[in-house]
Amino acid sequence: MGTRASLLITCLVDTLFPDVGRASVTILERVGVAVDVPLEQTCCGQMHQNAGHPKDATRLMRRTIEAFKDADVVVSPSPSCAAQVVEHYPHLADRTGDPGLIREARDLAARTRDLSTYLVEDLGLEDVDAPAFPHSVTYHPTCHGLRLLGIGDRPQRLLRNVPGIELRDLPQATSCCGFGGTFAVTNADVSTAMMSDKLRAVQDTGAEILTAADSSCLMHMGGGLSRQRAGVRPLHYAEILAGVAR
Repeated sequence: MGTRASLLITCLVDTLFPDVGRASVTILERVGVAVDVPLEQTCCGQMHQNAGHPKDATRLMRRTIEAFKDADVVVSPSPSCAAQVVEHYPHLADRTGDPGLIREARDLAARTRDLSTYLVEDLGLEDVDAPAFPHSVTYHPTCHGLRLLGIGDRPQRLLRNVPGIELRDLPQATSCCGFGGTFAVTNADVSTAMMSDKLRAVQDTGAEILTAADSSCLMHMGGGLSRQRAGVRPLHYAEILAGVAR
């Protein structure tokens, strides 16, 4: 039996950015991974937890655990959702005092990866045979991937092997874009100020494309870029690797 992976598609990708999901499948299948997408999955519960509703987050955790109980490995194109499973599910389960749920949450956490970690660390790949992408690109490392999952420069290592790409360093790259899920709604003024600083740095690079590993952060920054008519296009790095973006 060959390599198999189950895709944690995330609700944001499923509803708003389906091309990111398709791109993830394209990349994985190109490198020989058989992909399935459990239809029982919904939201991972990150938004509910961030908003202070642990009971709702726990309910969604139970559903996610059930949906992926048979998966060899769970791969997500969103480090923020992967971090919810890896970092927060064990703590949510601990609060229930249910030994079975605690065991299942830790087991799922151990089997969950963000896309770049799965490709670079699990499969040992940095070149995924991506088509040419003759554009200048700057990469924003999103907070959950950087600080919770520690994915480091794995997305950039994958991007550097794309023919024709010109990667440009982003000034103050590790600063937050200001999205933070519900933070952007409940603290709109602070979020907007943070985004303005980030977008100024993006535009200072002169890059045509802004890429990142989380569609949520790209949605936030992409909205700002559009309102500013900056002429910078937001793209998930999986779309670049898959060759669905031109």
